[in-house]
Amino acid sequence: MASLASQSMHFGLVALLTYFKFLLHIHCVHSVSLSIITDKEALISFKSQLRSATPSPLSSWNQDSSSPCNWTGVVCNRFGRRVTGLDLSGLRLEGTISPHIGNLSFLRSLQLQNNQLRGPLPLQITNLFRLRVVNMSSNILDGGIPMNITNLVELEILDLMRNQISGTIPEELSRLRKLRILNLARNLLWGEISPSIANISSLNDLNLGTNNLTGTIPSDISRLQNLKILDLTINNLNGSVPSSIYNMSSLVYLGVASNRLWGRLPSDVGDRLPNLLDFNFCINQFTGTIPGSLHNLTNIQIIRMAHNFLEGTVPPGLGNLPFLEMYNIGFNRIVSSGDDGLAFITSLANSTRLSFLAIDGNLLEGVIPESIGNLSKELLKLYMGGNLIYGNIPKSIGRLRSLTLLNLSYNAVSGEIPVEIGQLEELQFLGLAGNHISDSIPNSIGNLEKLNQIDLSGNELEGEIPSTFGNFHRLLSMDLSNNRLNGSIPKEILSLGSLSTILNLSNNFLDGQLPQEVERLENVVTIDLSNNRLSGDIPSSFQNCKSLEKLLMANNMLSGPIPSTMGEVKGLEVLDLSSNQLSGSIPSELQDLQALRSLNLTFNNLQGLIPTGGVFRDFSNVHLEGNVKLCLNLVCPEKAQSRGRLVKIYIIVAITATVAVILLIATLILPTNILLDEDMTAKVGDFGLAKLLMEKRGNQSASISSSSHVLNGSIGYIPPEYGFGEKPSTAGDVYSFGVMLLEIFTGKSPTHESFNGEVNIVKWVEATFPDKVQQVLDHELQHINPEIPQDCLITIIGVGLSCTTHSPDCRVSIRDALRNLKSAKHVLLKQLPIQQNKY
Repeated sequence: MASLASQSMHFGLVALLTYFKFLLHIHCVHSVSLSIITDKEALISFKSQLRSATPSPLSSWNQDSSSPCNWTGVVCNRFGRRVTGLDLSGLRLEGTISPHIGNLSFLRSLQLQNNQLRGPLPLQITNLFRLRVVNMSSNILDGGIPMNITNLVELEILDLMRNQISGTIPEELSRLRKLRILNLARNLLWGEISPSIANISSLNDLNLGTNNLTGTIPSDISRLQNLKILDLTINNLNGSVPSSIYNMSSLVYLGVASNRLWGRLPSDVGDRLPNLLDFNFCINQFTGTIPGSLHNLTNIQIIRMAHNFLEGTVPPGLGNLPFLEMYNIGFNRIVSSGDDGLAFITSLANSTRLSFLAIDGNLLEGVIPESIGNLSKELLKLYMGGNLIYGNIPKSIGRLRSLTLLNLSYNAVSGEIPVEIGQLEELQFLGLAGNHISDSIPNSIGNLEKLNQIDLSGNELEGEIPSTFGNFHRLLSMDLSNNRLNGSIPKEILSLGSLSTILNLSNNFLDGQLPQEVERLENVVTIDLSNNRLSGDIPSSFQNCKSLEKLLMANNMLSGPIPSTMGEVKGLEVLDLSSNQLSGSIPSELQDLQALRSLNLTFNNLQGLIPTGGVFRDFSNVHLEGNVKLCLNLVCPEKAQSRGRLVKIYIIVAITATVAVILLIATLILPTNILLDEDMTAKVGDFGLAKLLMEKRGNQSASISSSSHVLNGSIGYIPPEYGFGEKPSTAGDVYSFGVMLLEIFTGKSPTHESFNGEVNIVKWVEATFPDKVQQVLDHELQHINPEIPQDCLITIIGVGLSCTTHSPDCRVSIRDALRNLKSAKHVLLKQLPIQQNKY
């Protein structure tokens, strides 16, 4: 019986166990199906907030699919039961990240980099506690870093670089003890770097560059003994680099460029950081010398120390760097001397991977060695400008066939441009400005068809501009100014439609007519042809230069009328056609140029009516002197003489008011004559304050007679108190200004022969003031328009007399003088007969 009972119990247990197994199987199947379905629904919701190009890269994400495991970018686990990875990088997706992503509870890797995703990071991401990789770099994400990111305890990589994430760096990040890579660069983060970041002992890569971080560099960072990359560049960090940072022997990259850091660079930095491959300390305030120990790091690839205050010479050892790719010590105070001052360049021939060399902006002296042609065949950019380099450009430079940039500007280089420079066919920038280079420009430069910018200004170049410049079909900027170039401007240059920044040929000896081909310069912003010998008419085709903002053609021999088509250049801001031989009237179309803020037409032969609209509403922006036949109303031929006098008075008052402003700004001026000639042209001479230089001998001042030889200035303008040993003063300046004003309106110099003894210009004018003031006016200003109130003249002359009272304490202030002159100017302006618009 017992045996039978035992068997019955056994079979019962087996049956029960079998039943439970069946139930468990059914439950598991149901559970698995539900989980993968949940993942699919989360992904469909994620897709619903995205947009992409057609055809969509997510076209395989179909609601009708039984499983998402075969969808683009989706990775499932071994049995296809759960989604464990999502990689949608570089698919150009737009939109926001759906909160439903938080339902992918088995997700271990989330890679959404290189898209155009917007909005904040959804908080639901922090529910994915299995995540090991989060890469959302190169999007447009904003908002802050979620505080509860500490839930991601398995996280090893957090890369949010190149977004618009703001706020501070949460201290909670320090709890992610498995984090190896933390990349928050190129965002909008602010605040200080918390020392607690040093608690992430697993960190290999810490990149916080290009943010708005402030404060000092925490010395605690040096506790990250596994750190290989430390990038703090382009922030607002200050103070010195903690000494302990230089003990982080594991570092491969150390970058603190573009901050406000200071301190002396340790000479043994290369010994303390033996694994360093990239050293970037540019754009700070570091002092000391270039650490010679850096030249002992035979594996180093990049050394950057530009824009600091480093001194001394270039240390030896550059020949030890076979893997060097960039060497930048520009804009420091590095020195060298003698013809061999640049010999260190020869050592760099061993750096066969060198692609960037910058030694510009220092105090380096010497001749460019012929061995420069032995530098790396991979050299792309060579900066040597702003030094004390002299001698010729070696012909061997033509062997640097990979160069895209060559800058030797602002040195003392002489000789000719070697023909071999035309072999640099990859060159995009050629800068030789500010040297003593002579002879003609070689035709071979025309071989540089990839040039974007050429600057040969400020040399002693002669001859014609080569027509081969027409090969520069990619050129954006050309500056050949301040040379001795002659001949006509080649049509080929004016056909370079790619020019967009500037065409500057000013201050040469160019002659001939401007060809109509100038119309092809549709994209150029500035054209400067001033100070040459150009002749003939101004081409009407300038109207096609739609991007033109500045047109400068002063001091030439251009003739004929100003083309009315200038009014079609709607973006024109500055137009200077002064000192030519232009004739005819001022085109009324110029007043339609709403952007025009400066117009200079002085010293031409223009005539007729001056427009009244646009820029002509404010005469301070318009310069018309030296055009005697210009007038301000329709009947100017009949009343030219009277009106000329009136305009002359207005100009005089405007000039003296301007001088008063100058006097307010500069306390020291030497006044002499400011007169108007028969062309109504202001003549400004030796203008400044008479200075009294009293020599002190012991405790006694020099006597008046012995100090008279140091009384500098023009007799007649010197205030009386200066003759008694008074120091130069503001009141003295006012006196000199008053004498100048009286001289301008009377036409008599204070040293005129009629003034002798007790009679001077001041007392002479006082004798007629105020009732007979017309008697002392310059004969050119007498018989003026009777409509001008007598009070206006009395005000002007009164300013002169108030400035020249004998006692310094009784003189009017220059501010009050300026206010009265401005008042008179406004009265005169209202009397000028301006043509009214008929419509």
